[in-house]
Order: sequence, then C-alpha cells, then structure tokens
Amino acid sequence: MHLHWRRFYSSLSTTAVRIVEVGPRDGLQNEKSLLNPRLRADLIRKLADSGLRWIEAGSFVSPKWVPQMAGTKEVLELLSSDSNIKNMSSLRLPVLIPNMKGYEEAIKSPMVREVAVFTAASESFTKRNLNATIKESLQQISEICTEAKKDDCAVRGYISTVISCPYEGSIDPVKVKEIAQELLALGCYEVSLGDTIGTGTAGSVRLLLTTLMKSIDPSRLAVHFHDTYGQALANILVALELGVRTIDASVAGLGGCPFAPGATGNVATEDVIYLLQGLDYFSGIDLEKLVDAGDFITKSLQISNQSRAAKALLARRKTV
Repeated sequence: MHLHWRRFYSSLSTTAVRIVEVGPRDGLQNEKSLLNPRLRADLIRKLADSGLRWIEAGSFVSPKWVPQMAGTKEVLELLSSDSNIKNMSSLRLPVLIPNMKGYEEAIKSPMVREVAVFTAASESFTKRNLNATIKESLQQISEICTEAKKDDCAVRGYISTVISCPYEGSIDPVKVKEIAQELLALGCYEVSLGDTIGTGTAGSVRLLLTTLMKSIDPSRLAVHFHDTYGQALANILVALELGVRTIDASVAGLGGCPFAPGATGNVATEDVIYLLQGLDYFSGIDLEKLVDAGDFITKSLQISNQSRAAKALLARRKTV
C-alpha cells in the first residue's frame, strides 16, 4: 500500500514530486484559534479537490498539550461520510501519533491507513516534546510499527531538529543518519527530515542530505522545512537536485512548532507548487484551487496568508 505513490509517480516521470500537505495538522496545531472539526474537514476537502493526495488530517495527541488537535476523531468521521472523499481511492489521510495509546485510537477509524510517528535528533527537544529520551522514543515507535504491520497500516517517520535545536544548537548530520536508519529498520517506509526551527541553509541542507544518502536512498527521504529565515525554497531546490522527491508543505504557510520557541510557519504549499511549475516538475496539483483552500482557511482563522504566491495570485484576480 505505502509503495503505491512510488509506482504511480514513477510511471509518469522522473520529474514527478509528491507533496505531503501538513496544514490541517502541523499547520493548525500552532495557530492560536481553535477550529471546530467541521471547518477542519472542509479544509481537507478543499485540499483534496486541488489534487493533493497525502493530507495529514490531524493527530491523536493529548488535547492538554495540543488543544488545536482535539476532535481529530470527529474530523475523520465527517470525512468518512463524504462520498467524494471515499471515492478518492488514492487519497491518504495520515494522522500523527505519539504512542501506542494514540495508535489504538487512530486505527479505529476506517479512514486511517497511514500513521506518522516522530522523534528528534536532539535529546533536549525529545524530552520536552515526548517526555522521553531518543532511545525511549524509538522503542515506542518499534512497538507501533509492529502493530501497524499486523493492521496493514503504513508508518511514516519524522525526525525533528535535523539541522539545529533551540536548546542544543547545531546537530551532527551523522546522528540524524543513524536515527533515520533506525526508523527505516523498524518499518517506517519513509523518513521526513524536519528543520524544526528553520535555520537550515542550502549549505547545511546539502551536507545533511549527502551524509544521509551515503547509506539511504533518496526515495526513502522527505524534507520538511520551516521558513523562519526565508530559506525554505532554496533548501527544497537543493533537495530536488539531490534526488529527493517528497516535500512536506503547509497551505498558506500555516503553523510552526509549539515546542520550538521562535519557529515560524512551514513553507507554504502554494509557493512550493509555483517553484515546481517553474522547474517543470509534475505534482498533479491545481494551484488555483490550492490558493482557494489557503484563502478559505486564513479567513476562517482571521490571519494573513503567508504564501507569497497565493497573495500575488489573489491580487491578480482582483485586477482581472
């Protein structure tokens, strides 16, 4: 099941890029406003209508720690009753889970065929985020992967703070490589590399990826950049040049990380698609419909749209 996207995209072109839309989860979890499940489900519908086929629907973490993700079960229930969503056979709605309890709740939904697990390359960040050491977090992930295999549920792994940590500073790329290898060995089909506080540059990202690619094929890696210093698109370009073909992005540049002081939003999906179009990469995404989805959610949250491409395209519409 989890290799479906590779077969699909490889049959089209070597320049095909898969986008994992993280706005409904990683985006909304760091916004001050709490959206009800119906609005969150509406956002996912609009994103799916734009052509996105991997959309993080939410997370099963404690609402005490991340209140914005309360109601993920209800979001999935609303989507499961939507015939249009159910007819999208290639649509994946992964959810983030912190532990076995979260997995047991998530797998109850017929919409969940993929879960995301997470650790970090920084001990300090892992302890603050998961209240566990890196070793302990990997043990929890091992247990989840074992159960997920029985349920034919795909598992995607996240590593946070792959470039630097707000508490420890720069991170050794070799350490990231070792953790990525461990996640793949445990059963994760892919590892997403998170520049959690957005300090990455083209140089540091190239060093990280070339280090990992000495022993890991780029088809098993994804990149997840925050745009704190305005370097996310440059970093994505480096990743593309090195053969990475999966990019995490958040519609309208929503979000950040609630456990990383100073981290601004994720790279905007609209900006990534505009970049890909200019380079003749295939994504299967309708940029105009994606802009509509971003406009919808930013108006719902009463915040400004952080996507430069979206703002330009919305302004152009007003002049036509």
